[in-house]
Amino acid sequence: MSLLIRPLRALYEYAALYLGLLLYASMSLAWIGTAVLLHPLLPERLGRPVGRFGIMYGWRIFFGIMGACGAFRFDTAELESLRDETPLLLVANHPSLLDAVIVASRLPNLVCIMKANLNDNIFLGAGARLARYIRNDAGHGMIKAAVAELRKGGQLLIFPEGTRTAEPPVNRFKGGAALIARHAGVPLQTLIVETESPFLSKCWPVYARPSLPIRFRIRLGLRFDPPEDPVAFTHALEAYYARELAGAPTAPTDSDPT
Repeated sequence: MSLLIRPLRALYEYAALYLGLLLYASMSLAWIGTAVLLHPLLPERLGRPVGRFGIMYGWRIFFGIMGACGAFRFDTAELESLRDETPLLLVANHPSLLDAVIVASRLPNLVCIMKANLNDNIFLGAGARLARYIRNDAGHGMIKAAVAELRKGGQLLIFPEGTRTAEPPVNRFKGGAALIARHAGVPLQTLIVETESPFLSKCWPVYARPSLPIRFRIRLGLRFDPPEDPVAFTHALEAYYARELAGAPTAPTDSDPT
């Protein structure tokens, strides 16, 4: 009997994961049609909250279904305590593609800085444009747009690593978060993302089956005042994350993702 348990479990995990991805694709396509229609019809002051609530509840429904299937286990209780704290600049480490959407599923007034190719993505672009997410290809314009968003009372999420972590505990930090906090005059709240799963990490094969359940914990780190010296602050922030993550659960870099 025990010989059957392992293949049956593997079959179940494949089914749970890939049927979940099919569900995500279906929900995304449905939201694309809605967002494409609403974007030209709604003024920005209405389109922005509608877009953000759509993203939040869409991901919340998806994660709820996947959690009921035993695929995901997320601990976001500390993150949800920030719902009413605005304006606020949120910075986080970036082990996986799931990081941003987990945060977005919990905070109703969140805006993300997205890579330009994701903003143009068929599954993500229309909703991101309706929510007025910020593209990262505009240089100084990106900083101005981020500052303007914070001055409107929003919550802005940024990953100082710039991409998913390739060299744990964190990649070299970029200075955009410190510049935005300084110019906007808002506090900078650190989020510590912890996971043991390599799922959707850098170079993760889309076809590979991770071990289920996929577990993430997002906890609150220190909150910093707007920095006077963005360069020095960025170095200090990177060192802070390295210390915080030194004993945290991480995905094994030499694991077999099959």
